[in-house]
Amino acid sequence: MTQERLQKLMAKAGLCSRREGERIITEGRVTVNGVVAKLGSSADPSVDHVKVDGKMLKREEAPRYILLYKPRQVMTTCDDPEERMTVVDLLKPTIRERVYPVGRLDYHSEGLILMTNDGDLATKVAHPRYGIVREYLVKVRGILSESEAARLRKGAHVDGKKVIPKSARRERVTREGNSWWRVEVTEGRTHEVRELFFRVGHPVQRLRRTAIGPLRDDHISPGQFRDLTRTEVERLLKATRKVVPKGKRGPRTASEKKARGGR
Repeated sequence: MTQERLQKLMAKAGLCSRREGERIITEGRVTVNGVVAKLGSSADPSVDHVKVDGKMLKREEAPRYILLYKPRQVMTTCDDPEERMTVVDLLKPTIRERVYPVGRLDYHSEGLILMTNDGDLATKVAHPRYGIVREYLVKVRGILSESEAARLRKGAHVDGKKVIPKSARRERVTREGNSWWRVEVTEGRTHEVRELFFRVGHPVQRLRRTAIGPLRDDHISPGQFRDLTRTEVERLLKATRKVVPKGKRGPRTASEKKARGGR
């Protein structure tokens, strides 16, 4: 077996995403054969002893894909230093595999989160270059004027980068004079949708993610979760391949073959 980057091995083992793995490595929590690893280090799990927080890194698990409705006031992380409830806590003790959340959904927001131990797919779903659309239903204070709506659709700079919504349309107006909007974005930046509305003078009062690419479920309730169907996994895998240049796509991963029944 060839050597691979430690963050990739950690993602394959279902411990965390690659990005989270990089953070864990830089914190000095990973060792290879008893030596503290550095970012960029590689290892061969068939011969090397890789440990995270003193525990041996498990071999790659069979891929698991779970759709979870994150309630408000739940952290989209595997653990929290302030001991607040996390999305991983919601899965215990039902789910035995070590799955982790793909992308972000802030503490005060709610809605759909993909949980998986498939590091390759998680990276593609989270990365903007693959163009996976996130859809949100957003309640904002007040009613946007035509000029404010136009500014909203033109986007704004968030964390130093321009964010332009793929679409933004008003759904309805409440009796109290507030409004609901349906917004689609392809970035995964924290607070980006809240920031877009704040910039036009209409703070978000409630935000719910209703879709992740082809994944949607209008019947799941806060705190509930379910496995993706085989069809849903296939559609998600297909969506992450659309932007890969023709002729440069590599061989199917083990998770893709499993989702397609080995075809």
